[in-house]
Amino acid sequence: MKEFNFKGAGKTRVILDGNFLRIKRKGFLNFANHGMDGEKTIDIYNMSGVQMKEAGSVTSGYLQFIFMGSKENKGGLFAATKDENTIMFIKKEQDMANEIKAYIENIIANKNSSTGPQVQTGSADEIRKFKELLDEGIITEEEFATKKKELLGL
Repeated sequence: MKEFNFKGAGKTRVILDGNFLRIKRKGFLNFANHGMDGEKTIDIYNMSGVQMKEAGSVTSGYLQFIFMGSKENKGGLFAATKDENTIMFIKKEQDMANEIKAYIENIIANKNSSTGPQVQTGSADEIRKFKELLDEGIITEEEFATKKKELLGL
């Protein structure tokens, strides 16, 4: 578990705990933009990506968490301040934002690569061809079963 405290663009505490992201907002700026929403817990496995705008010397940056079916923030910084799935930060907090982004992208990448055996598009056709060879008596049942497992990645 790792904790980050953003204080420059509204007080926000972010906790990374396994595949969960917890956001706790405090302070007047957050109250004005988000009300009293308490702590929000997000399962990173439900995210499809992270959008970042780096902080400048005068402007804040933000991390926006993107979910399947959600629309990315197109309204810029002002719209991001009101989005409950966005964390605002200032230039000296950029490294913390980069670390959170990398952590989330790593989990998303690992989730997408470990979704089980992937049947390639051509595998079904290959299996059909080997089934025909089996039906014609050219290969044995054992050879067919071995090749089928190989093509399915089992």
